[in-house]
Amino acid sequence: MPDDSARKPVLIILHQERSSAGRVGQILEQKGFGLDIRRPALGDDLPETLERHSGTIVFGGPMSANDEEEFVRREIDWLSVPLKENKPYLGICLGAQMLARNLGGSVAPHHEGMTEIGWYPLVATEAGKALMDWPAMVYHFHREGFDLPSGAELLATGDTYPNQAFRYGDNAWGIQFHGELTRAMMHRWVVHGAHRFEMPGAQVGKAHLDGRMQHDGPLRTWMENFLELIFLRDERPGEKAESA
Repeated sequence: MPDDSARKPVLIILHQERSSAGRVGQILEQKGFGLDIRRPALGDDLPETLERHSGTIVFGGPMSANDEEEFVRREIDWLSVPLKENKPYLGICLGAQMLARNLGGSVAPHHEGMTEIGWYPLVATEAGKALMDWPAMVYHFHREGFDLPSGAELLATGDTYPNQAFRYGDNAWGIQFHGELTRAMMHRWVVHGAHRFEMPGAQVGKAHLDGRMQHDGPLRTWMENFLELIFLRDERPGEKAESA
C-alpha cells in the first residue's frame, strides 16, 4: 500500500464563501489526502491539468447548472479535464448536474414542481448493487434534477427524481443527494434554508434533524466506502482484478 504522505491532494470545488467540504473532507484527510480548496464563484482559478491532484470533487450550491454566470459555464467546461485525463471525479448535487451538462445531458426542475428537501428513499440498481451496499434513506436539498447522460450507467434511483447516482466510464461519478453534511452543517442548512420548506415535496426542518438521528449512520458509512471506491480503488481487495 502506498505511503499516505505521498498522496496528491484532492481538488475541492465549493460555491460559497462559507461552504465546507464537511465530512467528505474529513474522510479524505483521514485517508491521507490533502485538500486543495477553490471557489471559482469567488474568482479562484482551476488548474489546466490534474497531474498534481489525486482527483476532484465538485460540491453543491444554490445556483443552477443552467445559470449563465461565467463561473458556472467555466466549471462545466472544465470538467473535460478530469474526463480526458481519466482522473477520479465526484459531483455532489450541483456537481452531478454539471457533469450531466458536460456530457450532453439536461438539467431541469421536476415537471410537477416537486422538490427533494429532507430525507427520501434510495434504491440501488443492479449495477449499483454490484458495486457496494447503499443506504436506504439519503438527504436532499434540491429542486432540479438531471437526465442520465448518454453512455452513463445508472446506479441508484428514487421516486420523485429517478436519476440519483450514476457512473460515466471508470472515473466519473455523480450523486444527486448529500452525504457530506456534518451535524453543524445540517443545522445551518435548516436555519438558512427554512424558506424552502414550503415548496412542494419539501419536509419541515424538524424532519431533517429527526431523520438525521435515524438515517445518518448508514449514510456516513456509505460515504466513506464510496470515497474509497473512487479514490482508493487500486488499494481495495479485488478491485484490480475486477477492473482488468
